[in-house]
Amino acid sequence: MATVIDLKELQRLPDRDLLQHVLGEGVMEHITSLAQAFGLQLGDEAKAADSGGIHRLMCARELLTRAMHEYMQDRPLFDNPQAVREFLRLKIGGLSHESFWVLFLDSQNRLIRAEEMFRGTLTQTSVYPREVVKHCLQLNAAAVILAHNHPSGTTQPSRSDEALTQSLKASLTLVDVRVLDHIIVGDAHCASMAEMGLI
Repeated sequence: MATVIDLKELQRLPDRDLLQHVLGEGVMEHITSLAQAFGLQLGDEAKAADSGGIHRLMCARELLTRAMHEYMQDRPLFDNPQAVREFLRLKIGGLSHESFWVLFLDSQNRLIRAEEMFRGTLTQTSVYPREVVKHCLQLNAAAVILAHNHPSGTTQPSRSDEALTQSLKASLTLVDVRVLDHIIVGDAHCASMAEMGLI
């Protein structure tokens, strides 16, 4: 019988409770494999032999995500762009619905906050530029990195992805906030629209 893991519930748990769930037989092997990849490879949960193993892996994944979030707050994100991609893969890779995230950055390109702004269906998400602008002003952000996942697993930006990026960029330019990248997250890889010349 498959075990349903409530990700929202795990995200609300304090670190000490997550550690309590993580500690168990064979957990060091799981944590070591996560650390070596600097992020949980999506699909690894299915390799666990039992539901307890799956639960421990998900708790370890949440702890790693929190650690990566703190890491990104301490240094400019462009010092380690791979950390940004691994963080996003942990957060939204492999989801069955689209999730649109914004990483709000200060003037030194350090992370202020990473937040899911909009959630959609299997194939689309409604994104409202006004809400993104409002959050930027509230957080005094100087720049943003946009991100969303493709439940299909592909990382090729669609025409609507390109149009949305340009719309957000135009809106944010009005309040002096730079769009540094829009990252498309698939099952195992991420694609940078900035690297493709689409920003």
